[in-house]
Formats: sequence, C-alpha cells, structure tokens
Amino acid sequence: MERLAGGVMLLSGWRRALMAFSAGLIGVVALPPFGFFAALFLSFTILVWLVDGATGEAGSGWVRRLLPAFWIGWFFGFGYFLGGLWWLGNALLVEAEDYAWALPLAVLGLPAFLALYYGLATAAARLLWSDGAGRLAALAVAFAAAEWLRGTLFTGFPWNAVGYGLMPVPLMMQSVKLAGMDAMNLMAVFVFASPALLGTRRGARRGLALAGVALVAHLGYGVYELRFSPDPAATGTGVRIVQPVIDQAMKLDDTVRAEIFERHLALTAAPPGNGGRKPEIVIWPETSIPFILTDNPDALVRIAEVLDDDQTLIAGAVRMEAAGAGKPPRYYNSIYAIDGKGQIIGAADKVHLVPFGEYMPFGPLLESWGINAVAAMPGGFSAAREHPLLRTAGGRSFYPLICYEAIFPQEITADAAQSDALLNLTNDAWFGNTPGPYQHFRQAQVRAVQTGVPLVRAANSGISAFVDSKGRVVLGLSYNIGGYIDSTLSGSSVSYQDIAKQNLRFYILLAMALLTALVSRFGFIRAKN
Repeated sequence: MERLAGGVMLLSGWRRALMAFSAGLIGVVALPPFGFFAALFLSFTILVWLVDGATGEAGSGWVRRLLPAFWIGWFFGFGYFLGGLWWLGNALLVEAEDYAWALPLAVLGLPAFLALYYGLATAAARLLWSDGAGRLAALAVAFAAAEWLRGTLFTGFPWNAVGYGLMPVPLMMQSVKLAGMDAMNLMAVFVFASPALLGTRRGARRGLALAGVALVAHLGYGVYELRFSPDPAATGTGVRIVQPVIDQAMKLDDTVRAEIFERHLALTAAPPGNGGRKPEIVIWPETSIPFILTDNPDALVRIAEVLDDDQTLIAGAVRMEAAGAGKPPRYYNSIYAIDGKGQIIGAADKVHLVPFGEYMPFGPLLESWGINAVAAMPGGFSAAREHPLLRTAGGRSFYPLICYEAIFPQEITADAAQSDALLNLTNDAWFGNTPGPYQHFRQAQVRAVQTGVPLVRAANSGISAFVDSKGRVVLGLSYNIGGYIDSTLSGSSVSYQDIAKQNLRFYILLAMALLTALVSRFGFIRAKN
C-alpha cells in the first residue's frame, strides 16, 4: 500500500489530472442504479493520496500554493459529475431541433461548473493538511461545507451529494434522521477516505479505528431502527398511484391531449386488483392534466363521472393566474385536489423552480436572443412562496414536493409534521431510461427517513412508490411499467425529525472534526500509529 500511495502522490501533469478524473468517475458506481457504495473507498483514497502530493511552489503566494490541490479536486469533481449527470442531456433531445445546440452545456458545462465546489474543497482542506488522520477530518469538513454551498448558492443543486453513497439501502439510511444530510456528507468523506491511512501509516491506527467505529455505529443504528424500533401504524386510508408511462414527446403534442387525459381516467376507474373497495385518494403525476384545467370545465365533469362522491383526485397540472389588465398571465407548476363532485378543493404551487428548465435566469435578455426554458410556459413559470398542506375531502393532508424539490432538505418545514405523508409528483420521462430517475427516487426516499414522514411518489414513467417513514418501499412500480398500485397509507414515525435539531447536531460534529484537523495541523498532538 505504501508503494502504491507513493506512486499516486508522485504523479504529475496529465497523468495526475487523469487519475483525479478517474477517481471521481469511479465514485459514480456508488450512485443508483448501481449502489455499490464500496467504490467510494477507492475513489476517496486516491483523492487523499493525490492531495498529499499537491505541493505548490516554495516561496510562492498562498493562492499559487493551493492551485495544485484545487485542480485535483476540480478534476475529481468533473469525473464525478460527468459520470453522474450525463443523462441531463436527454431532456434536450426531446425537442432536439430547438435545444440540441445546448447539449455540450448540459453534459459538459454543468459538471465543469459543479466541479468548482470540489476544487474549493480540496484547496481549503490543503490549508489544514497534515500527515496523519487529521487530514481526513480536514477533507471531511471541506467537503461538507462545499456540499452545503452547492445546495444553497444560485438556488442550489445538491444532486448526488456524497452522503448518498453511504445510504444505498434503508438499513444505511437511518442515521440521516439524527443529524441530516450535511452530517452524512461529513461522515461519508471521513469513512471513505480512511483506507488512505494504510498507504502512509502515520495515524493509521487511530484514524481507522475512528472510521470503523463511525461505520459500525451507522450500521448498528440502522439495525436498531429497522428491527427493534416500533413500526409506524397504518392509517387505513386507501391510496392509488397512477403511472401512465406517456412518452415526453407525446405529452408535448397538442393533438393527443384528450387521449392522454382519458388514459389517466381509465387507470383511475380500474377496479382494485384484490377485489376490495375503491381507494379514497387517487394520485396522478406532475403535469398529468395536459391543459389548463380551469379553462376546461368539461374535464372537471369527466373527473366527477369517474370518481365516487367520497374519492379525491390529486393531480399535477399547470395553473394559470391572471396578472391584471395589460399584463400576461402567470403560470405555476401546481398540484390540484379535486373532490368526487369535480370541484377543486385545494391547490399547491411549486416553490423551487428548475433554472433553465422552468424559468430562465436573466430571462428577458436570454429570451431576446431566442433562448427559452426547456419545460416552461411562455414567459416561464412563477414560483410560490411556501408549501401549503394539500388536504383531501376525507381530511387527509399531504406535504407537496413537486419534481426535484424532493432533493432539498431545506424545502421541508415543520408543517410536514402535520401531514399524513410527503407527496412527490414528478415527470422523469424527460430523461428516459437512464440513471436519472433512479437517482431522483433514492433522494426522495431519503427525505422520508430524514423527516420521519412517509412518502407517496407518483411519476409519469417511474419510479412510483409508497415509502414508509423508515425508507422501505411498501409497494412500487419500476421505470416504464405502466399501470397503478393500490396501498394503505403508512403512518409517521413516533416523532417528526426536526430539521433544525438535525442542523444543531451537525454543527457539533462539524466543530469536532474541525478541531481535530486544527490540532493535527498545528502540532498540538503528534499522530501515532
């Protein structure tokens, strides 16, 4: 191991860049649909050894001294994000004649930009670098900060945060309810980087022991939660999720809107497979109603014809709102609740819009150049200010998360504790049968564990599922499997997991890791084997 570590440290030029890029690319194997989390042990071990050898020019300024470490992190991040996000380009091919020109920006430009966060992380870690286990703490702190910034700046894009690599199955998801995603990012980097100590020996015994204790505690807590902690009781409320599997190109075709609508209605009216009673709640995916519902009263009549009086339909749709005389209307990506009489009894609008997808940053300027958002209405969608609970005719309530809102822990407020379930409506047909839908589902699944509130997820093409508050899939439909699933709504965990309390615990862990890095860096203690 020492010879291998030395060889990696001494790499230079393009070989060094290629090794960093390859290490990031290897880490992608830990993400869905593969979920081989052990790949990150190799990925972060190589990263540590590369940073070990990232020494700047003697006597130069601190910026030039940190540049070698920055570029290692950047190439590592470029490999990780390129391998993990290439599928975004599929959305641009749905209307290739209009958006194919932007393919390099999505497939190469976005990973190159996101890699800047990892470059900053390795540069910051290098400031506190030491010979022993303290450098792992420095790297963990720096990556945790970088992931927080990535999820916050420029509206945020925390897709595939490194902490998800430590949570491939429900057994390994339970720790997230203690201190949130930021803590999982911190712990993941420390644990996955720990084999690097075998290549340098200094501080190996202490560092590996600490990483081992953290990993065993992580697994042990998962075993406790799944086997010995009380399971949430079922509510008795029947729910149907409709997964129509409609090709995205078809959804954009104005001539087949009636056909799309009728397909949803047919799946809604289908009798329960077990011969039982009809579900009280039927859920359609994001933008499943293919027209402005309030402009089509006949559509509400058709819904009333299909529903029983005691049923409620929850469906994704575009909502239009008048903006006043002489002003264009505003459009919202919304969810409607419609009772058995065809009356709209509730609505919730999307808060966190997708940049370049649902709205254009610097919209007027870019639109003047003929550049429009991929999935938006004329002028783009408008964002709501908050997530109101969506209530059904039977008194059940859902906390709405439309599309990728489910990847943002900060989008979920304490109001979720008053809901019966998190409700995630999405349309991942934009991305085809690529890793994208599987990654999206995994992150929504973790939100259920983090909050202690079950998840009901309806996706146009999949993955749709009922997920309990411990992250277990009760019933689901895989990608591209059309149909519906009926289940009973699960209950919440014994107590709602407060995001604010999770953040406080994370700050304590962060302070401990930072103190460890500082002590190791400035020589207050000597690392020992």
